[in-house]
Amino acid sequence: MMTSWIMVVGAICVGCITLSPWLLRNRAWRATVTPLASIIGSGFLVAGPILGEAAGRLAVFAMLGLCGIAWLFGSAIRHNIRVAEPLIEPDGSPLWLERMDKVSDLSLAFAYFISVAYYLNLFAAFGLRIVGISAEWPIKLVTITVIAILGAIGTLRGLRWLENIELPAVGLKLTLIAGLIMALFWAVGGSVADGSFVLSPEDHGTGMHEISILLGLVILVQGFETSRYLGHAYDTELRIRTMRRAQIIATIIYGLFIALMTPYFQNLVPGAKIEETAIIDILAPLGWAVAPLVTLTALASQLSAAVADMNGAGGLVRSASSNRVSVKWGYAGTATVAIAITLAANLFEIIVYASKAFVLYYGLQSATARSEEHTSELQS
Repeated sequence: MMTSWIMVVGAICVGCITLSPWLLRNRAWRATVTPLASIIGSGFLVAGPILGEAAGRLAVFAMLGLCGIAWLFGSAIRHNIRVAEPLIEPDGSPLWLERMDKVSDLSLAFAYFISVAYYLNLFAAFGLRIVGISAEWPIKLVTITVIAILGAIGTLRGLRWLENIELPAVGLKLTLIAGLIMALFWAVGGSVADGSFVLSPEDHGTGMHEISILLGLVILVQGFETSRYLGHAYDTELRIRTMRRAQIIATIIYGLFIALMTPYFQNLVPGAKIEETAIIDILAPLGWAVAPLVTLTALASQLSAAVADMNGAGGLVRSASSNRVSVKWGYAGTATVAIAITLAANLFEIIVYASKAFVLYYGLQSATARSEEHTSELQS
């Protein structure tokens, strides 16, 4: 009971900061929120159960390793924002650089279109589950409605209005996550103090299956690349600084959460299918506040991540079209494709292709950064 109240009170205290008008109006924080919203999206809900199944008591090291890989990719993208981006001009950029950038833009656009549909599908599923609805078509109908509303807001009002949705959603998400972490800290600290603290004795192998699962989880810490496509709203140095800040904040949150959650992996059922809601069952011993808090976190996570990817997609369409298509019409195009995907596809299968598209994009961005460095060395 005490743990649940710590969860609630802790969330309220942190919310006084993350939802304060001063912070919501701060320009640097607004630029930080878009990449942060994507990095801590649906991955926050499933990272614990999946890592617990794949890595066991070493889950926190696996998580930090994933964040480290993401940091390396982020470094390449930050380099491209500062150095390669100014070189990519419609009439004057090197042909190889322009073509490589176009291919990477197309791969990322594909991933973003799917991500927007995927996040909002999960948003609708969690929202309707509250009222006991789990049928496919009501979920699709709510998903399409929310996509259409966000697309209309972006098209008619632009980035600022979408940020006005994204900012409080991210603030709420950080508030709820802080509550969970405080409750876990209290519970784990109490078990250490009274001598009841134990880690699961189960050994986890390091075979190809586990390694493939861990490498596939890089998708859970993506999202930082959205900063590159916000050049129409924020200058180069601000985007670089806030992308770096978003990755640091996300690494701290993921590391703390997975470390404190590790003792509860013993509640995982070996061999059972990992569901989005598995985290509720794993953390159930924390008390009555877990289910509502995790559900609210899920809703805030999906909404903020979808808006962040729509923001990134709008800027991406502008970049890929060499400024011939405005950011606002990029929002409209993203919403249209996301609705088509929602109607036509099984999102839990097609998200695999989105993951591959993200990996392709990061690979191309890294290659662009290395090639540009090599070209600069030759010129000097």
